[in-house]
Amino acid sequence: MGLEQRKLGVPALVVMIIAASAPLTAVAGGVTTNYAVTGMQSVPLSFLVVGAILLVFSIGYTAMSRHIPNAGAFYAYIAQGLGRAWGVGSAMVAVVSYNLMQIGIYGMFGFAASSFANSMMGTAIPWWATALVAWVLVGLLGVNRVDFSVKVLGIVVAAEFLVVIIYNVMAFVVSPEAPAPGAAFDISDAIAPGMGAVMAFTIAAFMGFESGTIYNEEVKDPKRTARVATIIAVIVIACFYAFSAFAISVGEGASNVLGATAEFGPDLIFVFFATHAPAWFVDLANLLFITSLFAALLAFHNVVARYFYAMGRGGALPSILAGTSRRTQAPVAGSLAQSLLALIVIAVFAVISTGQDPMFIVFTMFTWLTNSAAFGLVLLMALTSFAIMGYFAKHRTKDSLLTRVIAPLLSGLALVFIFIQIIVNFDVLLGMEEPGMLGYILMAVVIVPGIIGFLVTSAVRTRTVDTDADAEPEHLSVH
Repeated sequence: MGLEQRKLGVPALVVMIIAASAPLTAVAGGVTTNYAVTGMQSVPLSFLVVGAILLVFSIGYTAMSRHIPNAGAFYAYIAQGLGRAWGVGSAMVAVVSYNLMQIGIYGMFGFAASSFANSMMGTAIPWWATALVAWVLVGLLGVNRVDFSVKVLGIVVAAEFLVVIIYNVMAFVVSPEAPAPGAAFDISDAIAPGMGAVMAFTIAAFMGFESGTIYNEEVKDPKRTARVATIIAVIVIACFYAFSAFAISVGEGASNVLGATAEFGPDLIFVFFATHAPAWFVDLANLLFITSLFAALLAFHNVVARYFYAMGRGGALPSILAGTSRRTQAPVAGSLAQSLLALIVIAVFAVISTGQDPMFIVFTMFTWLTNSAAFGLVLLMALTSFAIMGYFAKHRTKDSLLTRVIAPLLSGLALVFIFIQIIVNFDVLLGMEEPGMLGYILMAVVIVPGIIGFLVTSAVRTRTVDTDADAEPEHLSVH
């Protein structure tokens, strides 16, 4: 039995995509960290630059969804464009990366939820206890109908946007200095030496934008829904995050924003609310930050479950993973597999974080895993760009030259540049003061499964060809 058919429309898919990017988490955590670590005023500009790159990428990427309506997305597209061995290798990178992203968020969720509960009730609940509560809820929703998850995510995403909008308005009202859009959106910074590091941080805020095509077997119109939803989501994310990043500069003052973000980090927005808003609103904002993380957990869980389903069905992983529920038609086997992996990692970090500072889990589980995931996903996007060109070179379609060659080539080159910047700045992304083995180990965790998948598939294919050659030499001689 396959996935549930024709349930998701454009609005529902936009919600799923934006939920994965977690607006409140991206603004409160990602933007402030970007300012603090890179020391550059042009963080708002970086969202427009990266957004433009991803829009160009989406032209070819979403066109592929019309020709290959497969829940494997990266895996399916790369296999069709570059060959099965590349497809299997990329599938391994994808499933590792998405799992790292989803599981890493449990670390931040556990920290934020336990800190909030402990401050409200005077308790000493450990991070892993609240993380396990989220794990149970995500697991239950993951095996339910996908449209039910959309309803939950829709409420959460709307509340997140509302909080960030309120912050943006208050920032302009408070504004200790005259707004300086010239510094925040200085076009010359687009080619400045430090912009590569800024974009390495910024692109992480977009992760999940590509998930629209993964639901292509469940949307109402496979030829249109994913394409329209992805483009809308990228535009919304880029513009909203760019404006919100500028609002942070306005709220703190252009001359003070770098120092303030370095001092308070992800707490900056909540410190601002504590100074300029009622206490109840500060509590509400903290609560919605937690639900923002939950929304991202659920969105990425659904993505991983569908990747397991597609890979099980395609033979890249055991076929048992292609199992779906007769009642809900959800990819139940993939969902359970993802939940099991998450439980194992939560248990491991629960043990090693015992007796450590509460922030330990944020600096390790969350930071290590999510940045490693971004490393893998940007690599996959770059490969997909070139695979799109390969697919259209082999198949005659009515797609334009822009879709078949120009857009994927430009986005591929830009994504390779960002990928190189991630490698160069990987230790910084991990919060390390100097290069160390940890960075290489985490990159290897992402890359090595892909290399193994590529080599094994190539070897199997070679043996198959050799066997065919021994059995039917005259057949090969004809060709």
